Amino acid sequence: MQRSNHTVTEFILLGFTTDPGMQLGLFVVFLGVYSLTVVGNSTLIVLICNDSHLHTPMYFVVGNLSFLDLWYSSVYTPKILVICISEDKSISFAGCLCQFFFSAGLAYSECCLLAAMAYDRYVAISKPLLYAQAMSIKLCALLVAVSYCGGFINSSIITKKTFSFNFCCENIIDDFFCDLLPLVKLACGEKGGYKFLMYFLLASNVICPAVLILASYLFIITSVLRISSSQGRLKAFSTCSSHLTSVTLYYGSILYIYALPRSSYSFDMDKIVSTFYTEVLPMLNPMIYSLRNKDVKEALKKLLP
Repeated sequence: MQRSNHTVTEFILLGFTTDPGMQLGLFVVFLGVYSLTVVGNSTLIVLICNDSHLHTPMYFVVGNLSFLDLWYSSVYTPKILVICISEDKSISFAGCLCQFFFSAGLAYSECCLLAAMAYDRYVAISKPLLYAQAMSIKLCALLVAVSYCGGFINSSIITKKTFSFNFCCENIIDDFFCDLLPLVKLACGEKGGYKFLMYFLLASNVICPAVLILASYLFIITSVLRISSSQGRLKAFSTCSSHLTSVTLYYGSILYIYALPRSSYSFDMDKIVSTFYTEVLPMLNPMIYSLRNKDVKEALKKLLP
């Protein structure tokens, strides 16, 4: 990727606070959250790989989501921890570019994976007798591959466009990582075409998967209402509860940041919401998909001595 004639060789990440005591406290909190993220997602991946009862299409996608969350959190946390305990708040131009590329690619990929999981739930509830045939391992692998490929192809486009700007203003990023909106604020030059590209990618990578998820759940609701017994309807809906929780939390935070009118935008609130979907949600997902799941609990009992 050819670098433009910018005057910036590094960026300064302001993080959350300049108070040393607060920074130490945040270091402990982020280290604890990251440790739980690594342990939780790694454990879930090991359980899915080792237990034959979890070798199903749903858990295949859940395992990939855990892998993605583990990778996603690792893109941000090491640098956040350094910022919290070090006086050096800088990140190189190349480091910022890499962080931006991977964060965008993984975020786009997660949107597609959540849509794939919604389709899986639709097939499981609407066509239970044909579920194993309809959701074959080849189809699951294809859905996961398309999610990653689509996410990182689009990430390459937005990364190249973002870092082709001339950053002739200050190099201070009022955030804890290299995010799109703070970088655009620092960039000089005409941004009309860039904003069109940004909203196009937002629509194709976030809104379109969201529409597919909504459509899947409309079909799911229609199928569930056809079930005669209330117990059967409740059981069918309960299989979707984990996915619905994850979708609501992830899409709620993403859309808050990138779909909110600029007149209502606040960098302070952005930091809080960004912290949730980059740090907290990857920690919560293993709990969301396992705490109320009997299969995962049984697999964990077998794994533990």
